Amino acid sequence: MGDPRGFLKIGRKPTPKRDKVERVQDYRYIYEPMPEGDIKEQAARCMDCGVPFCNIGCPLGNLIPDWNDLVYRDHWREAIDRLHATNNFPEFTGMLCPAPCEPACVLTINDDPVTIKEIELSIINRAFDEGWVAAKIPPPDKRTGKKVAVVGSGPAGLAAAQQLNWAGHNVTVFEKDDRIGGLLTYGIPDYKIEKWVVDRRVALMEEEGVEFRTNAYVGYDPTTEDLRRDYDSVIIAVGALDGRDMDVPGRELDGIHLAMDYLTQQNRRVAGLPVHEREITAKGKNVIILGGGDTSADCLGNSHREEAASVKVLTHGPKPPENPDHLTWPDWPSVLQTYAVHEEGGEREWQVGVTGFSGENGQLKRMHVVETERTDEGKTVYKEGTEFEIECDLVLLAIGFNGPVRDKFLEDLNLGYNERGAIPAEEGFATSQPGVFVAGDAKRGASLIVWAIAEGRKAARQADLYLTGKSMLSSIG
Repeated sequence: MGDPRGFLKIGRKPTPKRDKVERVQDYRYIYEPMPEGDIKEQAARCMDCGVPFCNIGCPLGNLIPDWNDLVYRDHWREAIDRLHATNNFPEFTGMLCPAPCEPACVLTINDDPVTIKEIELSIINRAFDEGWVAAKIPPPDKRTGKKVAVVGSGPAGLAAAQQLNWAGHNVTVFEKDDRIGGLLTYGIPDYKIEKWVVDRRVALMEEEGVEFRTNAYVGYDPTTEDLRRDYDSVIIAVGALDGRDMDVPGRELDGIHLAMDYLTQQNRRVAGLPVHEREITAKGKNVIILGGGDTSADCLGNSHREEAASVKVLTHGPKPPENPDHLTWPDWPSVLQTYAVHEEGGEREWQVGVTGFSGENGQLKRMHVVETERTDEGKTVYKEGTEFEIECDLVLLAIGFNGPVRDKFLEDLNLGYNERGAIPAEEGFATSQPGVFVAGDAKRGASLIVWAIAEGRKAARQADLYLTGKSMLSSIG
């Protein structure tokens, strides 16, 4: 490390954010760039520990101490090379990953961790600004003649497609929606990742030779038989978008929706695209968001920007501790996750269970709830005599996912499902069908973007071995 005592002299500096009053007026990225001098100081906090647990905490195996040192020494060109060695899309993870590498940082034992995520984003932003990120086009004599179909264009599908294209295969990505990107495009709000960031990377992949087909709902057009006939291998990267619902009285009332239905519509509105389904909007409404994870926070931020009359976020379990328990190091600690959108307004409540909904003329008006408590056995149960009502106009269900949507494509393949509702894999990423592989949330269940990219890379390597008997693709990630 350039400054072996940097971690003793320099404290962690948070990423600067736009003013919350200003940012709720638009959908631009929440955060401001950290000045280069501050970034180099933060990189100097990397302490040259004997075993860099950040590498283990990162599912991609990012070479974090390497590029921290290179940034400190002002070797930015070398830093992006080290970053791209394990991560196809550091601009995505730099904006969206919750950074499990940071709780794994050795500094976390008795201090705040290195600002790994912000350093990563600064490296890739500098690389794009300097023109160092260019298409990597395989020469014609390196083409294998093998054809691979990637179903789904989220992070896992994009990573698998890029890796397999670099290996010389002819890759086609099929996306059922009208734009490429999966949840990056239709799910995650623009204030977390503006869509030109996704389009920029997709354009590079097109230049490299990857073919993208939108409005192509595999199973219908093209059919599953078309894919098996025309392609030598198939990568399933369809995500886990089957939202968990509720079975309580009044669920049929108008005004109760799955979170992803609302988020997709809102992304289309922000992009200036038409919404074909019945419109879901938070504008002027009293909104209740059920669930406390990332999807819940995305609904909260969008509700603020739509100028909801009020917003409450309710969770059935107890409030997590606000400070991490360092005894869990280097594993991910159980702590209260507070996002930038929570600073913008709204209420958060814990230990609230839903018993039903009621309304008038088919329209939602009230949610019936009860306090919950945790038993000695760890179960969450209702507390007798604590029932009450909450007035509301819109309820968004952000209570998790059951796995991939069980559409005609998956019915045709008949691969089965595991206990998480995901597609089971054999010996890594293979399925029970020869030449068919699965990666990302479709295999893991709903998870992190960094896991999706890591699994896309690994599935690509396994498919490459299947197609050619050998692979030069990286086994890291």
